[in-house]
Amino acid sequence: MATNSLVREIRELKTQLSYSKNIGFFFGAGSSCALGIPNIVQLTKDIKPLLGKDELETFNKIFTELKTTIKDREVNIEDILNHLRRIRELTNEQKTKEYIGINGESAKKADIQICKKIYKVILEKENIANLDSTKKFFAWLSLLNREYSKEIFTTNYDLIIEKSLEANQIPYFDGFVGSFEPFFLQSSIDHEVHNKDLTKNWIRLWKIHGSLSWFWKKDTKLNAQKIIRIGKIADISKYENELVIYPSKDKYDSSRKQPFIAYFDRLKNYLSNGELLFIFVGYSFSDQHINDIIFNCLRENNRLFAIVFFYKDDEVERLHKLTSSYLNLNVYGPTKAIINGELVEWNFDKNELKPSEEFQHYWDESNNKMLIGDFNKLVDFLLINSGKKEIIEKTL
Repeated sequence: MATNSLVREIRELKTQLSYSKNIGFFFGAGSSCALGIPNIVQLTKDIKPLLGKDELETFNKIFTELKTTIKDREVNIEDILNHLRRIRELTNEQKTKEYIGINGESAKKADIQICKKIYKVILEKENIANLDSTKKFFAWLSLLNREYSKEIFTTNYDLIIEKSLEANQIPYFDGFVGSFEPFFLQSSIDHEVHNKDLTKNWIRLWKIHGSLSWFWKKDTKLNAQKIIRIGKIADISKYENELVIYPSKDKYDSSRKQPFIAYFDRLKNYLSNGELLFIFVGYSFSDQHINDIIFNCLRENNRLFAIVFFYKDDEVERLHKLTSSYLNLNVYGPTKAIINGELVEWNFDKNELKPSEEFQHYWDESNNKMLIGDFNKLVDFLLINSGKKEIIEKTL
């Protein structure tokens, strides 16, 4: 396997971060895992013992069914939710209709209860998580003086980003408006921000898999479901409205008044238009719907340059099989990388360093691996490169 100079690539990365006029970010589960929030595999294990007898029976039936079709990885809670929602749709949520021994009413009850357990587990982990890294990241991002709006896309449905932004008193916008039961306003996403707009420097947050603060509520006038955003709920088990997380594929085709399809349109338009440095943190490229948008935009927009940070080398190798033809995509792993479409190993040579040039914040010399695939280390790298690390940490 060919090698590539890590010192040279880090210098190039620093230059891109310093001089790119437009920078966007995509946060996947790995960014939350770095703070102690369970990943999808652990969450699946945590949820199961919390379920009641009937919901557990439904859970096990679906788990057994999915194991016959999903053979390249473990069945996870999102697979189960997706299958439950298919059954709900097929049976029209009726008790008299069933699939694999699960009737529509049972599927609905199991879906609601599983989501409530997810809410409980994640919120408990959030309450003890150390949010210093996300607070530092958004303090750094807020200080960037750029001509364009700062946009964050994420598949995470936890509330870590919102908590960190609010702790820093940084204004942000997610497409919801109002104060009692904020509702989604699609036109606010489609609206282009002008230089004199008060909200130009607000951070845009697009949660494309839903959120622990979103709930379905029936609109009695239209006889349809709408999504509202609610703040902290004291006891989720007593809350009647259904939580909106990890929407199944039918949600992508629902009314355009709902956030999901609008967020996906936003991602496509954002990546398609003009010069952009787009950075992926903790995203495993396991969602084909998202990948299709990303890869299409990489092909069609030659002014788009993407950088991916991975925590594990096997993720680098897996992505190389899909992206070897993309020259506007660089991928950084602990010992391997994809540079200009080629899979390479890092070569770290101290002799390439300039006098007083530091490397400890991005390279572990004792273990011979790059560090910034870890979200916490990446944040330190961004702060050090900005020259504002001490100011930000002192402020926080």
